Amino acid sequence: MTAPDVFDHKRFLANTTQQPGIYQMYDAQGGLLYVGKAKNLKKRLASYFRPTGLSPKTAALVAKIQQIDVTVTGSETEALILEQNLIKSNRPPYNILLRDDKSYPYIFLSSNDTFPRISFHRGSKKKRGEYFGPYPNVGAVRDSMNFLQKTFMVRQCEDSVFRNRSRPCLQYQIGRCTAPCVDYISAEDYASDVRHTRMFLRGESDELMRELADQMEAASVALEFERAAAIRDQITALRAIQSQQLMEEGSGDLDVIAVVLQAGLICVHVLFVRRGRILGSRSFYPKASLADSESEVLSEFLPQFYLASEGREIPREIVVSHPVESAEVLVDALRQASNRQIHLTDKVRSHRAQWLQMAATAAQQNLASRVNSRQNSMDRFLALQDALGLDEMPQRLECFDISHSSGELTQASCVVFDTNGPLKSDYRRFNIEGITPGDDYAAMAQALQRRYTRLQKGEGKLPDILLIDGGKGQLGKVREVLAELGVNDVPLLGVAKGSTRKAGFETLYWDETDEEIVMPGDSSALHLIQHIRDEAHRFAITGHRARRDKKRRTSTLEDVPGIGAGRRRELLRYFGGLQEVQKASVADLSKVPSISRRLAEEIYEHFHSG
Repeated sequence: MTAPDVFDHKRFLANTTQQPGIYQMYDAQGGLLYVGKAKNLKKRLASYFRPTGLSPKTAALVAKIQQIDVTVTGSETEALILEQNLIKSNRPPYNILLRDDKSYPYIFLSSNDTFPRISFHRGSKKKRGEYFGPYPNVGAVRDSMNFLQKTFMVRQCEDSVFRNRSRPCLQYQIGRCTAPCVDYISAEDYASDVRHTRMFLRGESDELMRELADQMEAASVALEFERAAAIRDQITALRAIQSQQLMEEGSGDLDVIAVVLQAGLICVHVLFVRRGRILGSRSFYPKASLADSESEVLSEFLPQFYLASEGREIPREIVVSHPVESAEVLVDALRQASNRQIHLTDKVRSHRAQWLQMAATAAQQNLASRVNSRQNSMDRFLALQDALGLDEMPQRLECFDISHSSGELTQASCVVFDTNGPLKSDYRRFNIEGITPGDDYAAMAQALQRRYTRLQKGEGKLPDILLIDGGKGQLGKVREVLAELGVNDVPLLGVAKGSTRKAGFETLYWDETDEEIVMPGDSSALHLIQHIRDEAHRFAITGHRARRDKKRRTSTLEDVPGIGAGRRRELLRYFGGLQEVQKASVADLSKVPSISRRLAEEIYEHFHSG
């Protein structure tokens, strides 16, 4: 039996996101080795592959890695919760060696006392009262209780101490307790404080939060800035404590399935949610079929996943990223196989929508790593050589694209691929000036002149094939520009979308033979062409957006399109200040009254673009 290939960590890290999330490491047999979390996935995963300084256990783990899947989360806290859920449900061998398995901490509110007590709790839930949690760590519980004690002053002392007090303790003196032990507060007023505490812990605190926001604004108007700052800090702390944990929500059993197609490859990512908790996450890579849309892929994948796999659990609910063809037939088959009602949907809201977005992001990230693997890239270059009838395999491909907003702030991109995949160190962007707005021909001409004038001077090297996104018109213009520059030995390949504008139906214009080429949809050569064209498009758009939004890097909320005085006030009231708005995730922003999911995404992009 041949030894497995060494994991290409450099290629993997080149395409890894810097967002927070979890990562799952697998061996050559597909067995899960380790689950970890990271505030910055790229930086954390890179630490495993440094040449020195690894412990023996970590080095042994790294030696077995053959695949790494990542799942992006909205925050590091969400990553921590998901990590612990996956560890508990899968018990990977290296996690068992390196981590303990303590139960989550809770906050306990007693219910059988005239003056109930709030306290820290871990372990079995035998006492009469309400349990709030779980919290990600003990520090979060302590911070929560500290905040609640200062805000609502519900007692936290032991019952034995409470029953034997004859005068108020120090907590009363420093304004952290109302001294119910000596009847300094009535049972009714104390019950109101308990009710407010319960509302906060249940996440039903909007009304009280509005009151705090009003108090903060009133203090600011009265020039009581210290008090306003204190209330602002309370709002900030409360939002951090009370932010809904995406990893644990509700009590349902469901699978969340997202599919992504890119460059002829497919990734289907599945989140396994049981009793409202994400307990599993896995990417699958079905072989390319005749399916040319995400809906068709799901129609083929789901029956095999649930019906052809012996022992596969079929949950009561299946959430998918795209509509499934013949969904009624599939649901009926699943109902018969499981002997219970099955609900299949692609229309979800709230936490289910966030789970679905998480699955889609994971699929995109993991597929990008697979598309850019060394072997896959080499196979595609060989296929391109055969398709174009070349004597030698091309070593370097370049592709240009143009991006602008209604003709303004035009930017051109040039991306470079070699036999190892994207060569990002050679990517270039060009700010286009002095042309008629919207004239893509003139923009392309200027980009080509600037690019190849430098190359003619010896700065870099010419490509073996130059790809142009367009048909004969664009190809003729490029040929004229290159001729003026004296660049006559670079073959040109035009890539024009077919009448349906779907991937797989492109028409290619090969300059060397002046003929049109139509490749089959499953051609590896066509997949390479699609990949470099899409990468050029992506690079142009992100560059254009960065240029458009450059002024926003030190901006305020007034600079965000769609944010007027009313929404600005709501955002500042909700988060307590601009700094917290800037740090908020899309999910948190969308919770603010009058802020839609779409607007939340624009606000997030406003503060994080570039």
